[in-house]
Amino acid sequence: MLQESKLDPSSAVYRHVVESGCGWSRVITRGQIFRIVDLEGNQAVDTLFYNATDPKDRYSAADTIREQGQVYLTTGTKLISTEGNVLLTIVADTCGRHDTLGGACAAESNQVRYAIEKKFMHNCRDTFLLELAKHRPHMTKRDITCNINFFMNVPVTPQGGLTFEDGVSAPQRYVELRAEMDVLALVSNCPQLNNPCNAYNPTPVEMVVWDAQ
Repeated sequence: MLQESKLDPSSAVYRHVVESGCGWSRVITRGQIFRIVDLEGNQAVDTLFYNATDPKDRYSAADTIREQGQVYLTTGTKLISTEGNVLLTIVADTCGRHDTLGGACAAESNQVRYAIEKKFMHNCRDTFLLELAKHRPHMTKRDITCNINFFMNVPVTPQGGLTFEDGVSAPQRYVELRAEMDVLALVSNCPQLNNPCNAYNPTPVEMVVWDAQ
């Protein structure tokens, strides 16, 4: 559901532009509002969320889908953790829907889906690991689990398959989330060049944070 925000970026406590293909991470404290802005349109933003005090408790696509009764995320969606806790709530969304089924690109999946020589391309899974190491260096690939692909268009076919299609976002569209507990957010501003999720042209996004209102 489309819902604009009343928050003014000039009153934010934090703003940062993440270049295409780069990572970002930050602890979002309870009550803070976190906005991701698709600056140029059609950019997929792969995102992981963990309970900041207990990272074994992290975002669960299965529980989130079950609780809301649909596969796409938008305004009003509560992001549920593996322990059944609400990590964040989407409070504004000018894109309309976001994917939580398509997963994150990796060296292995790039080889399988596209070509063996794609192994050495930048990918979201490696970016997640680099960002995770800044906060929890003891965590490994086993801890890279379900992710959200904000702004990404992954339709579900009548047969239950997934397809990667042109994005449904546009320049300056955004999604905004309220933290319901302290959460560690990891972002990979997807470098994918092999499917249309980024219009074959990865572009920057902006992260904006406001203190609890």
